[in-house]
Amino acid sequence: MNLFFYLTIFLFGLAVGSFLNSIIYRLQTGENFLFTRSHCPYCKHILNWQDLIPLFSFLILKEKCRYCQQKISWQYPLVEIATAILFLVGFNPQNFLFSIFYFLIASLLIIIFVYDLKHYIIPDKVIYPAIFIVGIWYLVSGIFFHFYTKYYILNTLYSAFGAAIFFLVIVLISSGKWMGSGDVKLALFMGLFLGFPNILVALFSAFLLGAIIGLGLIIAGKKTLKSEVPFGPFLVSGTFIALFWCNQIINWYLTLFL
Repeated sequence: MNLFFYLTIFLFGLAVGSFLNSIIYRLQTGENFLFTRSHCPYCKHILNWQDLIPLFSFLILKEKCRYCQQKISWQYPLVEIATAILFLVGFNPQNFLFSIFYFLIASLLIIIFVYDLKHYIIPDKVIYPAIFIVGIWYLVSGIFFHFYTKYYILNTLYSAFGAAIFFLVIVLISSGKWMGSGDVKLALFMGLFLGFPNILVALFSAFLLGAIIGLGLIIAGKKTLKSEVPFGPFLVSGTFIALFWCNQIINWYLTLFL
């Protein structure tokens, strides 16, 4: 039963990942992601059900559109697999309500990751709902289920505004050259979602990943010191790192330096 249950979660994650790919594409084109039928981005041919099976259609079609033979981006299977893995890792069978909340937040973060990576912008249509959902979560769970104390809520608010102000200062100092306003909003969301000290681990991880990958791109000749690199994917990665491994990282840090 456990194997079947977790397999169901994994397949559900694949299906959600396929839907997230549709949202990512249609955010850029302006199409309605609920009522517009899926179509090939190249030839615009309407896709049939056998073209839309998460992961398997990509493999069966050998990375090509059935109708025009154009290459299908690896973004599609990677987003589907990443969503399935994150759903599987983050699912809590003892707290079904939190699992639903986590699935929503993870989905929005995946959209932000991919969209910012492709278009160098964090869309307000995604980050504002993410902030709203976190706020509603604290309100509902605090009032009806008494999950959080007053101290915990204040801790979370301080984390959110502290992170947002930190990024806002960077934006103002650099006149928007180092960070964008979307990063400020994402930092606000991260503080609300993670709280303290998780937000510190998330930001540290994001800057560390950004430095390592940025340096690697410069060494490889893909970027220069003046090149623009989206920071949203690093912030999203840092969020998941803090969510899953915050205590281990803090304990490692304390053991290493104290």
